[in-house]
Amino acid sequence: MAKEPPLMELPIEVSEGGFYDGFSKDVTIASKILVGALIFWAIAFPENASSVLGAMNSFLLSNFAAWYTWVVAFFIIVCVVLALIPSTGRLKMGLPGDKPEFSSFSWFSMMFGAGIGIGMLTFATAEPMYHFANNPEVIQGLAEGSSADNVRNAYKWSFLHWGFSAWACYALVGLSLGYFSYRRNLPLTIRSGLAPLFGSALSGKLGHAIDIVAVVATILGVAQTLGFGVEQFVAGLHRIGVGDWLLNEDGKATTAAIVVALLVIMGASTLSALSGVGKGIKWLSNINMGLSFFLLAFFLIFGSALFGLQALFVGLFDYIVALPGMLFNVWKADGTETGDALASWQGGWSVFYWAWWIAFAPFVGVFLARISRGRTVREYVLGAIIIPSMMCFVWFTIVGGTAIDLTLNGTAGDAISGAGQQAQLFAMLDVILSSGFAWVMAVIVVILLLTYLVTSADSAVLIVNTINSGGDEGPKGRPHIIFWGTALALVVGALLIIGGLGAIQTAMVIGALPFSLVMALMGVALIKGIIRDSRREKLGVTSVHAAEPAE
Repeated sequence: MAKEPPLMELPIEVSEGGFYDGFSKDVTIASKILVGALIFWAIAFPENASSVLGAMNSFLLSNFAAWYTWVVAFFIIVCVVLALIPSTGRLKMGLPGDKPEFSSFSWFSMMFGAGIGIGMLTFATAEPMYHFANNPEVIQGLAEGSSADNVRNAYKWSFLHWGFSAWACYALVGLSLGYFSYRRNLPLTIRSGLAPLFGSALSGKLGHAIDIVAVVATILGVAQTLGFGVEQFVAGLHRIGVGDWLLNEDGKATTAAIVVALLVIMGASTLSALSGVGKGIKWLSNINMGLSFFLLAFFLIFGSALFGLQALFVGLFDYIVALPGMLFNVWKADGTETGDALASWQGGWSVFYWAWWIAFAPFVGVFLARISRGRTVREYVLGAIIIPSMMCFVWFTIVGGTAIDLTLNGTAGDAISGAGQQAQLFAMLDVILSSGFAWVMAVIVVILLLTYLVTSADSAVLIVNTINSGGDEGPKGRPHIIFWGTALALVVGALLIIGGLGAIQTAMVIGALPFSLVMALMGVALIKGIIRDSRREKLGVTSVHAAEPAE
């Protein structure tokens, strides 16, 4: 009731001493068993795992497409409305006197690097090129694939998948946790976001189940991202001349290449995770943001800047105008060639992305909350949704626009469109530059990709340990950091080897479904909590916890 202060204590039982000192055994052990079982299943019974996962994936895509579509639209609405309403937009994620811990540049760098950097390097070229060839307008006969009149459609759909929808998934979780953890002193873990709905019951089995779902979704969501990154990293190593043993006859990464890449990436990320957020992750994030701006500047100078900037402004206009319809529209297979093709396209692209962003949300959301204390709701939404989306839009139009322009004018022929998605960026560099300069830029891309991979992996390990320890942000035991780093590498490696990115995608879509329900409830709880706090304020009832006295 609004006449009483809100829940400001949510005790979570953790072990005192022993191997699991500081951790919730219920959450940690169950999470390890589930992830370990997936690894064992994929390695010991690869054919069965691939078959079962494929059947489950087909069922989910055909029966839950509408749910994934509409729930993501709900996340955008919640975040935007709370930011726009003056009374809620100026609320601070913390106590009145709290100040942000990180500078705006470091805050944005860590957020962007952990949230989307790896996928952007792969898809900034690959996705506009794909939608340039095929998209719903082409399927319906409204545009001709790979023609000049299809460029606008290519960017409308690319922006849908990498714009406001993606970042709203992350922002909702971070906003919910930041609000309830820093204003009400609740633990920085997923269950706290449901406090207005379930109250003190979250201290028990219900809360444990919610955090377990979040951990598993995190591992699968990050595995999807690392899977894309590993394949592009291997392609980059091959491009700079490490050896032909990296790729098989089909141009795919060999088992040996996957193992070597994961050893490098996860070894570096585990070392970074041991150093914590304020040191290794912050340092790496600043490096990869600097290299990202350098690479973007390169394409502005040597790429098709005019074509890209035109695509940016026109594509942004088309995206915003079409957004309401794209957010809520669901195509269903109806037995016709066009209807079935549209449903298949949406399942393979939009629904896949919504599941990916949802599975990634507990990791990025907790991380965003961790680095956003002291910022207002409006500042947070602007920083976590609008600015990163614009960064993605610029990348997709400048980098991807260069690839489209080179293909349209015949300069590239099929050198870019004929390459696999993991190699298209390197193929474009070969078209633009002489062999020597192309090699240098390929080295820079490989370094940038490695920093993004390490940043995402080490951040994920720290966030998983934070959830497992009931929201304790302090340093955790080295064995647990090493375990989750190893487990993440094994999930990526095992699923890549048994079925490539398709196997990781399938596992991720399945793992995202239960967490999508948790996120929907978090949105409802956040609205309920803020409305009640507004009523408390009018009645003179406190809605924030008392600040701890300075030592």
